[in-house]
Amino acid sequence: MKENKSENNLNKTPHKMARLAWPKAKYGVIIAIIIIIIVNLIYYKDHFLSFFK
Repeated sequence: MKENKSENNLNKTPHKMARLAWPKAKYGVIIAIIIIIIVNLIYYKDHFLSFFK
């Protein structure tokens, strides 16, 4: 009986974290890709601008 109860609790959100609004995973992936692109554009700005000269 205890094993079955521990399996049920394994997938539940912890009590203190249950009140937070968790975004969907796909939005997190999209935001991460956008951040990576923006950082790379800032970092390699001179390289990208050299294509247009």
